[in-house]
Amino acid sequence: MDVHRDVDASVAEVVEAHKKDLEAQEKHGVKYLNYWVDDDAGAVFCLFEGPSKEAGEKVHREAHGLTADEIYEVEQGE
Repeated sequence: MDVHRDVDASVAEVVEAHKKDLEAQEKHGVKYLNYWVDDDAGAVFCLFEGPSKEAGEKVHREAHGLTADEIYEVEQGE
């Protein structure tokens, strides 16, 4: 899961950026699963599966240039 902080974009702009991620993801072996927007805090959280943190970052960089501030490897709880 990655975290984008101090995002200066509307929810509609985040939606468009996510669509661009979906278009670029296959090239890097990544699958973006979901995202969340905290408009008040200016934060966006993106959940993806992929071979590495770097692969997820490459998708963002190629798709729209809005790279994450932090990336965490997470596992689903039971």
